[in-house]
Amino acid sequence: MCRACEGVLSVVLVSDPSLGGGSGRLTGVPLPDLFDLLAPLYDRMIRADDEPPLLQHLDLPAGGWLLDAAGGTGRMAERIAGAVDHVLVLDASHPMLRQAMSKGCCLAVVAATERLPLADGSLRRICLVDAYHHLADREMSVRELWRVLAPGGRLVIEEPDIDRLAVKIVAIMEKVALMRSHFAHGEAIALVLNRLGAQVELRRDGHTLWAVADKPAA
Repeated sequence: MCRACEGVLSVVLVSDPSLGGGSGRLTGVPLPDLFDLLAPLYDRMIRADDEPPLLQHLDLPAGGWLLDAAGGTGRMAERIAGAVDHVLVLDASHPMLRQAMSKGCCLAVVAATERLPLADGSLRRICLVDAYHHLADREMSVRELWRVLAPGGRLVIEEPDIDRLAVKIVAIMEKVALMRSHFAHGEAIALVLNRLGAQVELRRDGHTLWAVADKPAA
């Protein structure tokens, strides 16, 4: 494990050995087979902007660690890496994370968002991009993300805006494809965050929405 990772990963691993070995990886995480199969092709199918709006919503540049939760192949982490000190990509798919590691821009950890092997308050910035609708337990995942976010930090959830007709059609297609997708309205996402004490702003542009949640400073 790299020296810079120790404050983020090893604290919780030492205090709770059931989370896995010293590698900072969880065992027994159910893997989403569809995304495993798509991993080699994913970046060609889903392209990210060279300067994604997410950078502005995350209020970058910033110091410290950024977590790209359910970050897959690291396509977003690759574009964020120069704006923070360190990037951690977390995903349940081993093949996806192999793609992320090949980019040389981040540390990758195999884990589910519902049970993060990370220390409380260890991350300055967290993003969850185009993944909220795929989570097995969205409220538990958000609680975990909020737990590891540092006081004064920011969490940004980027999602297709289900209030737009084109996104509604995509949602139907994903259900037909058995992708287990459950799209949520922006206001529903904001409500989950509000219950945790977040200061939330919903931002929309085209077919995309961002729930920008700031954690009050201690």
